[in-house]
Amino acid sequence: MSTARPLRLGVYVFDGADEMDVVGPYTVLTRWAEAAHSRPDVVTFSDDGAGVRLAGGLLMVPDVAADAGGPLHVLVYPGGQGALLRMASSEHLAWLRDQRETVPLVVGVSAGALVLAAAGLLAGRPCTTHRDQAGLLAETEPSALVDTQAAFVDDGDVITSAGTAGALDAALRVVARLDSPEVAATTARSLDYAPGVPT
Repeated sequence: MSTARPLRLGVYVFDGADEMDVVGPYTVLTRWAEAAHSRPDVVTFSDDGAGVRLAGGLLMVPDVAADAGGPLHVLVYPGGQGALLRMASSEHLAWLRDQRETVPLVVGVSAGALVLAAAGLLAGRPCTTHRDQAGLLAETEPSALVDTQAAFVDDGDVITSAGTAGALDAALRVVARLDSPEVAATTARSLDYAPGVPT
């Protein structure tokens, strides 16, 4: 992915987001960013910049508010019960569609893919989500081509992932695309993670 402006990757956080869906991709991306020649900026952001209570009870204070994070090259949207609640918010879905207009790559992690579907971003696309929510994804976007076996599905400008391991694999795919497959493999080794190994 070539661009004239510095790489900026944002992990969206909200009440009820799954901890692993947030921390897994964030860890992969920041580990890569520490050594990357492009010096990418990885930030967390919430709607208003205030702290959020994640699904397991962890209180997290994000770096910035959604409207103060600057232009993004990658938006990571985690899953969790809070993601399912956002599916019914027309205002939030409109915000997500606006993001898709300007952000080159959107990553829906686990149930985050359901919100992308509710916003109309997965129409006619191959995609995946957590295996327990595959039926809901197909119901939300009947034209989506739901893959119930893949850890993640890369469809160019949208990547969706299954469970926790899938989130790590998807984040490593982002690294491979922004940098190189070799660097992605090095990043995985630095985390003692073997991509694609079932958990």
